[in-house]
Amino acid sequence: MIHTLEWTGNALRLLDQTLLPTQTVFVDLTDEKQVWDAIKRLVVRGAPAIGVSAAFGAYLGVRGSDSPRARLAEVCKYLATSRPTAVNLFWALDRVQRVCSDVSDEQIPERVLRECKTMFDEDIATCKKIGEHGFKLLRSLSQTQPIHVMTHCNAGSLATVMYGTALAPVYFGTEQGVKFHVYADETRPLLQGSRITAYELKQAGIPVTVQCDNMAASLMREKRIDAIIVGADRIAANGDAANKIGTYGLAIIAKRFNIPFFVAAPMSTIDATLKSGDEIPIEHRGEDEVTRPQGVRIAPEGIEVYNPAFDVTPNELVSAIITEKGVFRGPYHFQ
Repeated sequence: MIHTLEWTGNALRLLDQTLLPTQTVFVDLTDEKQVWDAIKRLVVRGAPAIGVSAAFGAYLGVRGSDSPRARLAEVCKYLATSRPTAVNLFWALDRVQRVCSDVSDEQIPERVLRECKTMFDEDIATCKKIGEHGFKLLRSLSQTQPIHVMTHCNAGSLATVMYGTALAPVYFGTEQGVKFHVYADETRPLLQGSRITAYELKQAGIPVTVQCDNMAASLMREKRIDAIIVGADRIAANGDAANKIGTYGLAIIAKRFNIPFFVAAPMSTIDATLKSGDEIPIEHRGEDEVTRPQGVRIAPEGIEVYNPAFDVTPNELVSAIITEKGVFRGPYHFQ
């Protein structure tokens, strides 16, 4: 598996996912403004990877400061403005501030960096556990091979430090010698499925087929899909889940064809302060992503554009939520 991010000892090194699949380029970030820009522009994306990157961004902003405590609060507030929906962003920034509450000012930079490294290691372990639980669930559905899984957007190793969330059961199962075939929605308008999911699965040697988003129903009708697994950027207390735009429609179609629809995410993605998905803030992005993908105009100039980055899948359409703590089924009551 190709690595999304790493700490070089002086900089946060990120795989620039805006250039995939034609270029594999790593960038070194040395201050919090570069990290903010990388999160905003989707150089790094995926809730867990955003969270860990933001934590390192906090360290980059506070190191060398004459007033580290005040500076930490300032930097975290700034980084929190990069993207509104992924709760892991705020969870990570709150965490690095919380661990510094009982240390002296001069100890803060070292304490933040230590916490960043801990979060890095925890994310790998968490995603592997998600993979283990998810794999058992998939094996209970299908004893034949390959297991055919459909996914939307990218919730694989490139959305986390390693293993991923939705694709973690595929990677874990592959390590156990089980064969998979993944069907990846291209995921309009930014094509994270065709650009990123297909890229990482090909790198890992796992068979993958890319289809346009509006072809998913045909595949399900032909009984070519055993299960659908997606990630999440935020899950409300009642199990409503926000994920990349188009996920809701996929869940409705899955319900029509009686195909299990799973959400895979770490416990840190669950925001128990929100009673339902109605309270999840939804990011709206620029019109060029729709009218000029890859810089090529495909719609008239001046046309009105609707471009939410996420939608919310109601809990009644979610067959199970897979976390590092195990598999949860409805009715969901997260606290």
